[in-house]
Amino acid sequence: MYAHVLVPVSFDAERDSAGALALARLLAGDDGHISLLHVIEQVPAYAASYLPAGYQNDARHTIETRLAEMAEALPDASAHVVSGHSARTILDWAESHKPDCIVIASHRPGMQDLLLGSTAAKVVRHATCAVHVIR
Repeated sequence: MYAHVLVPVSFDAERDSAGALALARLLAGDDGHISLLHVIEQVPAYAASYLPAGYQNDARHTIETRLAEMAEALPDASAHVVSGHSARTILDWAESHKPDCIVIASHRPGMQDLLLGSTAAKVVRHATCAVHVIR
């Protein structure tokens, strides 16, 4: 069992967050802590001007609420919402909080992922702890 499991959560329909949470719960056992992390990508300045006033604050509040609800459904879990580039921010958060394991949901890779690499692939390549990928 792991003492601290990090689960990056994306609210994309194509990612299996429920499967990642179920696996994290198994891997953490009765005594482990689960950290749920959502990374809010930065909206480019040119695009932000087209968003309704307050949109970004409302979106962040909604995400924080949903993530907190997910954490409440798990024993010994916490929710964290941060801003940044997904893969880099997940890796930085893991570096500073030292989880024993990362459980990350991934989508089926497409052509763009062969050229750029998905968030899960970058986390797998650069994480300093164990990583489990759920598809």
